[in-house]
Amino acid sequence: MASQYRITGSGAVGISASVENGIREGALPPGGVLPPVRQLAVDLGVSATTVAAAYADLRRRGLVETGGRRGTRIRPRPATAPLRSGSLAVPPGARDLSSGEPDLSLLPPLGPVLSRLDLRTTGYADDAVLPSVRALAAERLAADGVPSDALTLCSGAADAIERVLATRVRPGDRVAVESPAWGNLLDLLAALGVEPVGVAVDSSGPVPSSLSAALERGVSALIVTSRAHNPTGASVSPERAAALRAVLAGRDVLLIEDDHAAELAGVPLASLAGSVGSWAVVRSVSKPYGPDLRCALVAGDPVTVARVDGRRRLGPGWVSRLTQQVVAALWSSDDVDVWVQRAAGVYDARRGALVDALWGVGVEAWGRTGLNVWVPVVDETAAVAALRDAGIVVMPGSRYRVPGAGSSVEAAGVGTAGVGTAGVAPTGAAGVAPTGAAIRVTTSTLPVEDAPEVAVAIAAAATTRLPAPHA
Repeated sequence: MASQYRITGSGAVGISASVENGIREGALPPGGVLPPVRQLAVDLGVSATTVAAAYADLRRRGLVETGGRRGTRIRPRPATAPLRSGSLAVPPGARDLSSGEPDLSLLPPLGPVLSRLDLRTTGYADDAVLPSVRALAAERLAADGVPSDALTLCSGAADAIERVLATRVRPGDRVAVESPAWGNLLDLLAALGVEPVGVAVDSSGPVPSSLSAALERGVSALIVTSRAHNPTGASVSPERAAALRAVLAGRDVLLIEDDHAAELAGVPLASLAGSVGSWAVVRSVSKPYGPDLRCALVAGDPVTVARVDGRRRLGPGWVSRLTQQVVAALWSSDDVDVWVQRAAGVYDARRGALVDALWGVGVEAWGRTGLNVWVPVVDETAAVAALRDAGIVVMPGSRYRVPGAGSSVEAAGVGTAGVGTAGVAPTGAAGVAPTGAAIRVTTSTLPVEDAPEVAVAIAAAATTRLPAPHA
């Protein structure tokens, strides 16, 4: 807790540095509450304005977040380098359904691919993208209706999103994101000093009326997950894409389309590419082919791609051409395509089995595509603890909650029923993803036959409450 660590400093810079040191050393853990501004000012013998400035600096740099009556807290994943990981511990023998990662046994083997390549290193790159990668990427993107006249590579989806944001977004700007949102994206936005604006999402993607409300708040950019949305499994349908294009028409906003699941999504891509003047489609190879490849395509308008390409050249320079050769070989292999299609089918079956089992025991569940299932609960802290006691580790919904997003969801004017594997709830109801207490359950490694047992455990945990504190 923050009360066990003595914050020091006589000025805003010193106080901010003291808090950062506490976070880095693990003395100020994620979720820890910092002293109120006036209390710390008295303790340090400085003005409240000085402490407020220190807290504002920490907030701009993604180390803390302000939650009204909840006070100023250390972010779940602060933008610094803590000595201890903030990820959930998995007890020996427990089932880990928290990672959000692909099943490593379903990734295509790289040995046969590597054995056919000339992996000798070469000199500094003249072109950031190998001709073979450019040609194969253009072919794959064209099949999904994405123009690729301007194309470059980055080291994974998060790296690409950050570099694209840097072309237009500045600290203090607002960026529209789905609500709930990918936790790593919220961490990134906090580190960049920008304010996330929540857009309600249902099984077909962002809700047009909610997007309109977000745009009216003056956002500089919009980030949309094309398919396999983390954590709800939403996927933009062709009809929804047309509606979103109509909302975006004529808007001066940067559009970033995150297609991280790519071939594993199991549904066609309904792209928004080109609906505004500044846009980028980010497609990672991590989920289908392996996280360690660290490679993501960035296709977009010429200005945006040129800015990303130019800025990357000043830092890492290019994505390793050894990695690019591996990616090109994977894309060229019919055997690998079959492997990936098989993996996509396994993921669909595992996710669908849990969604159906949860609905079968009366628990609302979201999971149309992707590797995760989103489950509203009464008390997520109690639910996570109860499942941990039952030998199942899941992620709390707080990791994906957009600060202050409730009003955006309510403005959508739709209900809150969930969706089954067919994209609608068993009752036929439709609605936006609940943004209150929830848990995210990763199904990538959950055998189909184990889904009913896990669903029963989740059903018991979903209604659990922590005991009220004694007065």
